[in-house]
Amino acid sequence: PVSGACGAGTSRPVEKVTPPAPPTGVRRLLWRLPIHLYRLRLGRFLGHRLMLLTHTGRVSGRQRQAVIEVVHRDDHGYVAASGFGPRADWYRNVMARPEVTLQVAGRTLLATATQIAPGESAEIMARYATRHPSTARRLCKLMGFTVNGTEEDYREIGRQIPFVRFTPR
Repeated sequence: PVSGACGAGTSRPVEKVTPPAPPTGVRRLLWRLPIHLYRLRLGRFLGHRLMLLTHTGRVSGRQRQAVIEVVHRDDHGYVAASGFGPRADWYRNVMARPEVTLQVAGRTLLATATQIAPGESAEIMARYATRHPSTARRLCKLMGFTVNGTEEDYREIGRQIPFVRFTPR
């Protein structure tokens, strides 16, 4: 089990304390800094845990970009979680128009986005928390969750936030 990854180890259930809001102002500029690194062809230095997602705006039809974390990788592709929930622009865009382009560690791929079922998302989140306990702790706080840090807590978070699989074409 993941011990103490979010919270003080109490037995209270996962609780959503504040709904996350996408960053604004200076925080937004800093949040989007990795996009500029990719544009300068320096994305390979960000490694395999971050990817540049190029997608089409569901309303504008214009090309949009976001750098998101790869929380899992397998034979089927790359998996990311929408930490800001189903309201995140990139998430709503790829659900409306699933044909995307990914750049991961200097490699460019065409891919198709599909939502992952909550049961599988739960297991992916629990494995992620085991591999990256301090990052999982910070992410759950950023996403507005208070949990006791057990694997079951992380599974519950995985059931509550949307996960997306990007399958190379």
